[in-house]
Amino acid sequence: MIDAEFEQPHPIQELPDGNDPVSELSKEGYAALKEGHLNEAEDCFTQLIALEPKNNYALVGLGDLCRKRADFEKATAYYQECLRQNATNNYALFGLADAYKGLGLFHKALDIWEKYLEQDGQNLTVLTRVADAFRKVRNFGGSKATYQKVLAIEPENAYALIGLGHLYYDFKDYREALRCWEKMEKLHTDADIRVLTSLGNCHRKLKTYELGVPYFQRVLLQHPDNFYALFGLADCFRGLGRSEESLAHWNRILEFDPHNKVILTRAGDALRALERYADAEASYQAALDIEYDQYAILGLALVRKAQGHYDQALHTLTGMLRNDSSNPRIYQEMAECHLALGHRNEAMAVLQQFQRRGIRNPYITEMLARLR
Repeated sequence: MIDAEFEQPHPIQELPDGNDPVSELSKEGYAALKEGHLNEAEDCFTQLIALEPKNNYALVGLGDLCRKRADFEKATAYYQECLRQNATNNYALFGLADAYKGLGLFHKALDIWEKYLEQDGQNLTVLTRVADAFRKVRNFGGSKATYQKVLAIEPENAYALIGLGHLYYDFKDYREALRCWEKMEKLHTDADIRVLTSLGNCHRKLKTYELGVPYFQRVLLQHPDNFYALFGLADCFRGLGRSEESLAHWNRILEFDPHNKVILTRAGDALRALERYADAEASYQAALDIEYDQYAILGLALVRKAQGHYDQALHTLTGMLRNDSSNPRIYQEMAECHLALGHRNEAMAVLQQFQRRGIRNPYITEMLARLR
């Protein structure tokens, strides 16, 4: 399975020829590193350093080892020591940039990768990393251009397709993100489940819920407890008005995450849509027992409204305005409560109060026009 940011290959140091102790320790250390036997690799590189304190193979090997252990600070020290002796060592440059990325220092990583590309400007692994780093620092143009450079060299490059999809998604261009990930999924049958959930999430954002459902279902066939697939599928069913199926998936999440206030509130919404008001109220209250949540408060107000308790609903909604005075949904629900009570002037006053905030909302404008 492929993931754009975590599973790209790392170059392995070219090893010296010969049967002397230095060569043998280098070969054994890198073989152990490749197999994931990190303690064994560390022993080899430590012995090598004892023989030759400035040995580039040992310094890069120890840097790679620390990077595999996610000890990025220590990794940078080994790579920098190597580069002090050989400023153009590609393996040390690659490792140092990746270590900076691991520390979240993307600008530093970009500086190092640029030095690497001066020597090997067509290296697709490095180019995709540069594009990823540009994306992290919100440089849309730099990221897009670099991904496209990779795809110009290798049109089916999985890492570039996934990364470009993430770039478009981050900048809310969901149709282009969908195009990239659909191409990736078509070309690579071993597409990571994160690609499938990303495809589903694009359809959620585009409100093409019916098309998103199969992607989340495919993930759940492999991983029945995957939170993101369960959430995405539940939300698609919500968008399709299939409240029973939506509730079943919210409840599935609550089986292993019973104190998730977001899911408790979503479950409350589904119960309210099913007119199971007592259960909905209990679910909202369970969310509020964990922490204040404006959506749970709104849900309780809507339960009161649905039950015909308009004064109680208005009391709750009015209280919400103190913390969320720009939310058009609150004004809309308040106006509908006033109308249900026969208070037309009060309904108009609430809608006008919202408009005085200088925010345009088509539903509020239309509702007010009808009342006038």
